[in-house]
Amino acid sequence: MRYAGAVSRLLAYLVDALLLVAAATGTIATVALVAQVGGAPLDGLARLLAATYALGLPTVFAAGCALFWALAGRTPGMALLGLRVVALDGRPVRWPAALLRAVVLAYFPVGAAWLLVDRRRQALHDKLARTAVTRRGDAR
Repeated sequence: MRYAGAVSRLLAYLVDALLLVAAATGTIATVALVAQVGGAPLDGLARLLAATYALGLPTVFAAGCALFWALAGRTPGMALLGLRVVALDGRPVRWPAALLRAVVLAYFPVGAAWLLVDRRRQALHDKLARTAVTRRGDAR
C-alpha cells in the first residue's frame, strides 16, 4: 500500500476547506440579504451569523467529510489529488470509523501533524479510526 504524504493530504484538506468556506459564506450572505430585505437589523444579525459560522463550520466539515468518506472513500479534494481513505486492511471505510475520523479531524486538526513522524503516515484521526490515506489505485 502506498501511503499518501503530508503535502498531498494538506492540499486536499485545503481544497475541501475552501469549498466549505465558499458554501458557508454564500449561505450566510443569502440569509443576511433576505433578513435585510425583511427589515431585520444587521448589527445583531451579523453577530449571530459570525457565531454560527465559527461554531458551525467544524460540525458541517465533520458531517461532510464523514459522508464522503463513508460513501465514496474520498472527499472532493482527495479525489482531485488521487487520494482515498481506507481501513487498515485495505477495505472501504465504514460509517463509525468515518464519523470518528471526521470529528477528531474537525475539532482537533493539530493531531494531523502526527503523520509527519509516523511510518504509515497516519495522523491522530487515522490512528483512532484505524484508517490510512492511500494514493489512487492502492485501495481494493
